[in-house]
Amino acid sequence: MSPLPPHFLIDRYGRRVTYLRLSITDRCDFRCVYCMAEDMAFLPRGQILTLEELHAVAQAFVELGVERIRVTGGEPLVRKGALELLENLGRLQGLQELTLTTNGSQLAQSAARLKAAGVQRLNISLDTLDPDKFRQITRSGDLAQVLRGIEAARAAGFRRIKLNAVILKNRNHHEVADLAAFAIANGLDISFIEEMPLGVVDDHDRAEAYYASDDIRRDLAARFSLHASNEHSGGPSRYYRVVGSDSRIGFISPHSHNFCDTCNRVRLTVEGRLLLCLGNEHSVDLKQVLRNHPGDTAKLKKTIMAAMEIKPQRHDFDLAEQPVIFRHMSVTGG
Repeated sequence: MSPLPPHFLIDRYGRRVTYLRLSITDRCDFRCVYCMAEDMAFLPRGQILTLEELHAVAQAFVELGVERIRVTGGEPLVRKGALELLENLGRLQGLQELTLTTNGSQLAQSAARLKAAGVQRLNISLDTLDPDKFRQITRSGDLAQVLRGIEAARAAGFRRIKLNAVILKNRNHHEVADLAAFAIANGLDISFIEEMPLGVVDDHDRAEAYYASDDIRRDLAARFSLHASNEHSGGPSRYYRVVGSDSRIGFISPHSHNFCDTCNRVRLTVEGRLLLCLGNEHSVDLKQVLRNHPGDTAKLKKTIMAAMEIKPQRHDFDLAEQPVIFRHMSVTGG
């Protein structure tokens, strides 16, 4: 096998970075208890990257061999111009897959246009099927609105749609089988996620709310036959096939089954910080490069390549320490 071209992104542990998670806003129309504080202070407009700057970063990454871009937030679809940005990203030469993570609140009116823009896959957050509990977890969300969005996304014909459920003990852990059944009945995939200790939350004690992926899989096994699969979607989910269904059930387990050895991802926050690891503060300020050297793609790419040298080997989440990272998930890019 011939060596990779020198302009590809390889970190010091030999991992090739092929996946960029691109946050386009820290704002959201929900206030999920595991993602942000109830009274969040959002970034002023001047501190966040413009849509043109976000596109410039995405283009530089694709030219450096990144194959997948996932657009995140906050809730990305609440940002003015988000659909136009996605249309432009969908036209990037060399990009193999454009995906979107959303809370589903805007999908009823935007799913068809997202599909036309070139978005191939959707991840939709859905932690409960109980309307009252949904409002408690999101602090403001309307379950019926999200379910209409899921139906619109199904009708639009995306290649795959995956639900994401953050599982909290004594909050929604007893619903995992019902959530899986909903996914299967609607031809969707679903990933169950252990809560990540990002930012200070006042709704619950994370150590007490922790519910391990092994416990979730045990609960599901009482109702479904699951077979381990080697499939992957570019992210950290470990997938299982549901016997008798085309649906996949995934587990994202930052605590119980560390996935750092195969990490192929970096994140760009909306304020222009290139985060080399979700669970560490190793970062590079790309906004400074963009604004001090406007239009200098070579300088931007050189900075990105150099950043690979500080990508850490792994995160070290410890639920006994509160918090591990002070930035909320909504600021990090979900």
